[in-house]
Amino acid sequence: MKILFSFLPKQEQQDDLIRKFPDAEFVFQKGLNEELLNSSQILVTYGEDLHANHLETAEELKWIMVASAGLEKMPLQEIAKRGIVVTNVRGIHKTPMAETILAHILSIKKSLPLILENQRNGEWSKRVFPVELLGSTAIILGPGAIGGEVGRILQAFGVHTIGCNSGGRTAPYMDEMVAFDNLTEVLPKADIVISILPSTEQTKGLITYEHLQCMKQTTIFMNFGRGDLVKEEHLLRALEEEKIAYAVLDVFEKEPLAEGHPFWNMNNVVVSPHVSSHSSQYLVRALQIFSRNLEAWVEQKPLENEIELNKGY
Repeated sequence: MKILFSFLPKQEQQDDLIRKFPDAEFVFQKGLNEELLNSSQILVTYGEDLHANHLETAEELKWIMVASAGLEKMPLQEIAKRGIVVTNVRGIHKTPMAETILAHILSIKKSLPLILENQRNGEWSKRVFPVELLGSTAIILGPGAIGGEVGRILQAFGVHTIGCNSGGRTAPYMDEMVAFDNLTEVLPKADIVISILPSTEQTKGLITYEHLQCMKQTTIFMNFGRGDLVKEEHLLRALEEEKIAYAVLDVFEKEPLAEGHPFWNMNNVVVSPHVSSHSSQYLVRALQIFSRNLEAWVEQKPLENEIELNKGY
């Protein structure tokens, strides 16, 4: 059983896998080696280097382990036709992303950007207007593993949480649930709107200018899922017209964000370069999932985080 990595874990992580699975042949390469792929049964990748043409000759490939949650750049239809199993690392982002989201919320609510600006200007000013989280309402678009963790922490601060998914299905740490189709009914209640949605046909363009108009003028809109959730021209218009107060953006329609884009210089926008999931523990947790799944694969047991390829998640 040959297992090809298209990225390089730390040497001690490589050694640990080799020790745990002595009967497997591990090949660790930086970048996808097509020749090696053709003789491999398992590929471990971040998901951006595999293209449809690779599958034409990778006849032995049976399982793709994606060390990421997002799959939108992968040739899922071609993979499905081949009957190849795909798993990802869904769930490992919840701690770093929830901490990052909360940090941004508290920073804005407690006027930290203004306090920092006053410090840089050498200005002793008490004209700051912090707002409490207690008693506020947050809508969480995509209350899965990450959204649930965000909800758990916000509830500890006394925030009322409303989860929103495709069918309004119950989710942990949500006080209420609504479906995408009923989103406009609850948006006027929200002090914070947080999206952690993946990119699917159902979520592309889900938030429109009309949705932004439904929000309070004091609302903080946060996108930590995928940039195609809302057209940037609509978000820019809403911010310029002060339909909402603030946008915190970790993802964008096109990345990296273009030089000269208006978002860079807007006082009511935070531009975060898609780093909310970064953590010193990221690869540690990813390889823990892979190790458990490799044991299950050898024993022909169900795999953790197996993807429904027709849905893309």
